Amino acid sequence: MNIFGIGLPELMVILVIALLIFGPKKLPEIGKSLGKAVKGFQDASREFENEFKKEADRLEEEPVKFQAQLEETSDKQQEKV
Repeated sequence: MNIFGIGLPELMVILVIALLIFGPKKLPEIGKSLGKAVKGFQDASREFENEFKKEADRLEEEPVKFQAQLEETSDKQQEKV
């Protein structure tokens, strides 16, 4: 088992130290708030990714729209001549 480059023995040491520092009563509260923070970070990351994809799609379509406008302008100019 390897989480973020931390193996099981290292994870156990971290949990024991956290238990000694914060005590058994505070540890569930800390875990809950840490879980909420991670979830919030994941939601923000997902939202940023979606906005980035939307903007990339919009920029990808923009040259096509610009080309259509150029062709339309060119057609109008040719009709005037």
